[in-house]
Amino acid sequence: MQGLSVRKMLKTMPSKALITIINFVFLIVFLLVYATILPHPSSDYLENASSLVRCSLGECHHKKAEKSLKMVLEEPQENQHREKNVVPSFFGEMGKGTRIGMVNMEEGLGREWNTHGETTRVHFQRVSQSLNWTDLFPEWIDEEEENDVPSCPEIPMPEFAEYGCMDIIVAKLPCRYPEKGWNRDVFRLQVHLIVANLATKNGKKDWRGKTRLVFWSKCRPMMELFSCDNLVKREGEWWYYEADMNKLQHKVSLPVGSCKLAMPLWEQGRKELLKSEKNGGKMKREAYATVLHSSEAYVCGAITLAQTLLQTGTKRHLILLADKSISVPKCRALSEAGWKIRMITRIRNPRAEKGSYNEYNYSKLRLWQLTDYHKIIFIDSDIIVLRNLDILFRYPQISATGNDQSIFNSGIMVIEPSNCTFGELMRLRDVIVSYNGGDQGFLNEVLVWWHRLPRRVNLLKNFWANTSAEAREKNALFGAEPAEVYAIHYLGWKPWHCFRDYDCNWDTLEQRVYASDVAHRRWWKVHDAMEEGLQRLCGLTKRRRTELKWERRKARSMGFSDGHWKINITDPRRFNSLLIH
Repeated sequence: MQGLSVRKMLKTMPSKALITIINFVFLIVFLLVYATILPHPSSDYLENASSLVRCSLGECHHKKAEKSLKMVLEEPQENQHREKNVVPSFFGEMGKGTRIGMVNMEEGLGREWNTHGETTRVHFQRVSQSLNWTDLFPEWIDEEEENDVPSCPEIPMPEFAEYGCMDIIVAKLPCRYPEKGWNRDVFRLQVHLIVANLATKNGKKDWRGKTRLVFWSKCRPMMELFSCDNLVKREGEWWYYEADMNKLQHKVSLPVGSCKLAMPLWEQGRKELLKSEKNGGKMKREAYATVLHSSEAYVCGAITLAQTLLQTGTKRHLILLADKSISVPKCRALSEAGWKIRMITRIRNPRAEKGSYNEYNYSKLRLWQLTDYHKIIFIDSDIIVLRNLDILFRYPQISATGNDQSIFNSGIMVIEPSNCTFGELMRLRDVIVSYNGGDQGFLNEVLVWWHRLPRRVNLLKNFWANTSAEAREKNALFGAEPAEVYAIHYLGWKPWHCFRDYDCNWDTLEQRVYASDVAHRRWWKVHDAMEEGLQRLCGLTKRRRTELKWERRKARSMGFSDGHWKINITDPRRFNSLLIH
């Protein structure tokens, strides 16, 4: 049996060998075909690959090997960029042979743009990561220069003189949205300021004085620098602007943040500004404006504001936006006081509770629809103006005084009306969360780059420090004759809502930080100078008179040591015959 098995195995060996030979032939043919079809790598690639192998074996760092490795690693990113459209389609309409300045664009992207013209990368040092937004927009600076002259941290800029004229500037803008604080990113501001300065110094202007700018970003470029009025086209994450160089030049000439005053505090600097304004030719259409909505509680304040504005000698228009809650007789009185009345539909704050005090305070956004004016100075109706404010028309949007932290106070602010800005604000009101539930908090989240005006432009009637030194300083300013401040902003209970005998903020514990008899008397001095017919609009309602009496009784029960609740009331408005409805 064993011999038979051996003979059988020997008999089958030739057939198995034949099969093996056939399989081998098929393998050879397959490899030849595959080698013919497969693309041949370039000699450069083979050279770099062999260099990489040699350096790896020798544990060296050959430059060609690093370049090859970098090329392999970056290839997927370049493919990804192509998918995202590295060059927008509208760029082809701009013509060939253009000089293109590239800001914050990766070096590898240059090849895509070289087909459209000559590209120049603009080099700059990235701003230090230790520099925070609060360094550029501090809560307080020494405006009076009592101890120090305010200064701003340096934001590195390119050596602009090293670059020639540029037909178009292309920039990739940082965008950390939706991270918290993405809109207050110092690096983002740096790139915006580099583009703005490069445009004014090296950009080619057309016959209209405009320069072409292209931005690559998923975030809208900062409206504070690049107005949406100058946006010509948008394609995905690409934004094409034709920026007004005169306006941009003015903006970049101002401090980089609220770390320094934009407006000179002292007389010599103001005279120089007014002189340049006088020599500037034809005066543009400009106006002061305020807003009344939802009730007539501030009609008296608006009348007093108009009277003080006219007393400063301004020739600008006074525009008052009013909704249907302001009656015809009150509108007539406001018109007699000096306002040009424009009726509006109020705007609801989408995040406010129904019936709350701030339910319709986004009506202030209607100011941006006053497009028949180039510039507006908005003033809250609880302010009186003591000195001419026309100099503020020299400043761009947003110019205002500081409030707290890094924000501005919207009680007096310079704005530039624009339908597209209004549209953007309306869109964002459903997205942006206001820090205080009001228009001031909303605007501070949208327009983060602003210009500091001296606090004397909008001196707040408050005493947050609660010290005798603060009280002496502020009361001296409130009462100075001639006036040393431009305007007084009456926070807390308004003078016309108090008995004229004293500031009723003294009678309420949480309102005492707003109490000043000096500022109170100043307002009533303005009131008493008005025509008697206008004064009648400043009466007390029956409800408010009742509240005042109750607040006095509560102050007495709490034993407030200042003793204002003891003062005998002589205000004739307390009588029924002088109450208003």
